Amino acid sequence: MPSGSPVVRDAAHDGERLGSPAMDAEHNQERQWYALYVRSHCERATEQRLKGKGYRAFSPFYQTWRKRRDRTKQLDLPLFPGYVFCCFNPNKRLPILTTPGVVTIVGAGKTPEPVKQSEIDSIQIIAEAGETVQPWPFLRQDQRIRIEAGPLAGIEGTLLTVKDQLRLVVSITLLQRSMAVEVDQEVVRPLFDVPQTVPH
Repeated sequence: MPSGSPVVRDAAHDGERLGSPAMDAEHNQERQWYALYVRSHCERATEQRLKGKGYRAFSPFYQTWRKRRDRTKQLDLPLFPGYVFCCFNPNKRLPILTTPGVVTIVGAGKTPEPVKQSEIDSIQIIAEAGETVQPWPFLRQDQRIRIEAGPLAGIEGTLLTVKDQLRLVVSITLLQRSMAVEVDQEVVRPLFDVPQTVPH
């Protein structure tokens, strides 16, 4: 996924020192993830081009079977069609926008809006775990759960039962898109909001 290499700078460059508020702010900004809207069917190619430029980038895929007349064919399809996730400094986004396949950066007007780090982490863990995944309609529910054990440990999302099979649904709020992965009931723990105590 788009891998931005850490920038090595002279400690006295621009009067900034390592660990200073200015450097920390720049470092955090460089580590933000954004959703790129890309040309149709160009997710994988665009991801590779961004990686070729040194960025961390990824577009998770899933496998499905489609009937083709007299045979059934296995296909690799994007979990988030039309989007690639990329980590970069929004103030230095020209190399991103000039990458073949990239249409625009998702955001409010001309201002890029970062994807929540927790959502990126969850999708990356699921994509690398080798579990059965599929796209899912975006959900808005209050009750959430956390996976307590196994390769998906630590991931939070919404739990659904589909055909007697439990599925954990993880969403990218910015895109209003979700993905689902099968889970075992034994590793699921419900999350509850802790009520705030009013000081007396």
